[in-house]
Amino acid sequence: MIDKTFQSLEQAVADVHDGATVMIGGFGNAGMPAQLIDALIAQGARELTIVNNNAGNGDTGLAALLAAKRVRKIICSFPRQTDSHHFDALYRAGEIELELTPQGNLAERIRAAGAGIGGFFTPTGYGTLLAEGKETRLIDGRHYVLESPIHADFALIKAYKGDRWGNLVYRKTARNFGPIMAMAAKVAIAQVNEIVELGELDPENIVTPGIFVQRVVKEAA
Repeated sequence: MIDKTFQSLEQAVADVHDGATVMIGGFGNAGMPAQLIDALIAQGARELTIVNNNAGNGDTGLAALLAAKRVRKIICSFPRQTDSHHFDALYRAGEIELELTPQGNLAERIRAAGAGIGGFFTPTGYGTLLAEGKETRLIDGRHYVLESPIHADFALIKAYKGDRWGNLVYRKTARNFGPIMAMAAKVAIAQVNEIVELGELDPENIVTPGIFVQRVVKEAA
């Protein structure tokens, strides 16, 4: 019997190892798996490479992971906002590495990994510092930059409902990067509001099929 449910958040992240690449879903706080991040902080893994849209807000979630100095490198598209003080302090002190990538490129690099694509050409970033050291090509009179896929050891994502097979549905914009991150990671761990019985999710509404999800855990009340 296939059962991907875990009894606790702590069990779900227990094998995240030092130096792992971890994708974390969320657009700011929307769709951020805050409880899985807290469990990861308590677990103690260090020297992590984090892939996220931004670099943490305030003092919770991803920002708390940064404050705990567990992150060696972050790959994101929007590292600075008014409340990204933990990232700012670490970056100015030379204690964290930043790989900046435009938001569309970030999404496509993640999607490419999940789709098994070895790389793709995009005009975004051509002629800027972001293209330095990368292959460029003239295609139909327009300049393009070769971007590589982003793979991950683990993905921490948040969904609205899931079943024991790992099928997931999301709540509105909280979906954001969750589906493509699940595809791009070796182990996708989904924090859900509710675990439902098989067959309760309408197949037409399932966004992430269970084949892309290895672990499902219900968030604490």
